[in-house]
Amino acid sequence: MSLTSIWSEMRHKYDTCGIVLARTAVGEANDSIAILTQEVGLVRARAQGVRKSGAKLAHALTTFTESEVVLVQGKEYWRIAGAVLKENWFLRMSRAETRTRAARVANLLLRLVAGETRDSALFEIIRNFFESLVTLSEEKHEQAEILTVLGILAALGLDTGEIPEEIKEGNYTSYIRRINRGIEASGL
Repeated sequence: MSLTSIWSEMRHKYDTCGIVLARTAVGEANDSIAILTQEVGLVRARAQGVRKSGAKLAHALTTFTESEVVLVQGKEYWRIAGAVLKENWFLRMSRAETRTRAARVANLLLRLVAGETRDSALFEIIRNFFESLVTLSEEKHEQAEILTVLGILAALGLDTGEIPEEIKEGNYTSYIRRINRGIEASGL
């Protein structure tokens, strides 16, 4: 048995549900994908050939899609070996303001977690946020964003306060102060 085949057997393979938070071009046809998963947490994985015309994985790995993914943990980086689309949250967020709100929260999460995290609670927080953005009235979107950010900060140990079920409209000031303190605590 060769060293290559032994290494192949040692690689960890995960079948899990994930939400694509961001994509970055790597080379001519590959992307580095920040994907928040149910089982593994936040990982940055390489998707080979995903930008080629007719790439099979492309539609399942666009920003704000939720997909069943196969992740392989390699020696130096994660690789996406397969993906099947479950939900395209981006398309369901029909308004530009809603997409901007989703991007703001996703970018904050990516900034707060510089590398990777094994915290799977973040997946449910983000998935519930996306669900809120497509089911709640626009008047409730700001409240959903504040509650989501408080949840992220709590999951990362940057806020220890109680997270309310609901916030009265217009009564956001104290919660925004808490969010700012949590972000400051992170060193950003």
